[in-house]
Order: sequence, then structure tokens, then C-alpha cells
Amino acid sequence: MSKKVQELAMHERDTGSSEIQIALLTEKIESLSKHIKQFKKDKHSSVGLLRAVNRRKKLLEYLKKNKVNSYKNVLSKLNLRK
Repeated sequence: MSKKVQELAMHERDTGSSEIQIALLTEKIESLSKHIKQFKKDKHSSVGLLRAVNRRKKLLEYLKKNKVNSYKNVLSKLNLRK
């Protein structure tokens, strides 16, 4: 796991919490964004990017409603919203 994911983990083997899922989706979004900038006609990857962005958005909304402190922590660690 990457450094950001390890920082957000609640325990050593944490792989399914909302915080970890958001961190993993953020990494996926960053890599797909780089790929799409290079290959502009790759429509399948752009659909995958949109799905990842929407999934991350839903998870962030869940955290905002249920775990406000965790939501703020995720935003600051991943530099999502300023």
C-alpha cells in the first residue's frame, strides 16, 4: 500500500474502510487522468475514470454525513478540497 493509504488506515490490515477506499480511488483517478491526457481517444478509460470519480464522491458524502472528523482528515491528507 502507498504512504497515503497507510496513514489513513485504522489498523494494520485495514483494506475496506471508507477512508482506505477513497485513498485507493484517488490513486486510480490520478493514474487514469495521466493516461487520458496521453491517449485522448481512449473512451473506455475515460468511462472508468468517471465511475471512479463518482464512487469517490459518494464515499466522501457518506463520510461527511456520518464521520465528520474522518472526512476532514481524509480531505487534508489527500489534498482533495481546499
